[in-house]
Amino acid sequence: MKKLEIDIPLSSVILKGDLVIPENPIGIVIFSHGSGSSRFSSRNRMVAELIQKHNIATFLFDLLTEKEDQNYENRFNIDLLTSRLIETTDWLVENKNVKDLPVGFFGASTGAASALRAAAYFGKTAKAVVSRGGRPDMAITELSMVTAPTLLIVGGLDVPVIGMNKMAFDELQSVKEMKIIPGATHLFEEPGKLLEVADLAIAWYKRYLTKKDD
Repeated sequence: MKKLEIDIPLSSVILKGDLVIPENPIGIVIFSHGSGSSRFSSRNRMVAELIQKHNIATFLFDLLTEKEDQNYENRFNIDLLTSRLIETTDWLVENKNVKDLPVGFFGASTGAASALRAAAYFGKTAKAVVSRGGRPDMAITELSMVTAPTLLIVGGLDVPVIGMNKMAFDELQSVKEMKIIPGATHLFEEPGKLLEVADLAIAWYKRYLTKKDD
């Protein structure tokens, strides 16, 4: 297992990221976290560690610099976050460590909107998307352009977000599923619920993260 701390030189800023590459990886999952979170998100890191055990590389990075994150409005600037995710993905797929790996996205909370908008931008280059407690409705105008198989996971007690996900689900034209985890709230903090999220995500990636030339 190779673990690398990476500086991502984008056009306007340098972002920090953590790249983990298991032996013989079948693909890479790029995480887009929710508002107010970072690459150190305990929930995303737990999911990432479980994904890595299935020979899938993971990349967690900060979409904002520390200074930018102090501006609360930036956390909800989906245009900005999407552009950062797209530019970072473009840079990452040229990185010698992972350049031949098929790409998937994992978006949490508002990060799901930027993940889905990035998937729409990349078209068939994006192989799979998973949303955890996400706000895919914030990408509603671009959902019909997403070609990647998309899994929406929502907590059964997260009632408002269930409705938002159902609305987004209807707009998706790709292979799609929506899974509601009984007894889970928005952050899946209840015992075992985040593990259920990880199991669903891993199964999705193992099914759809195929080689680029497939």
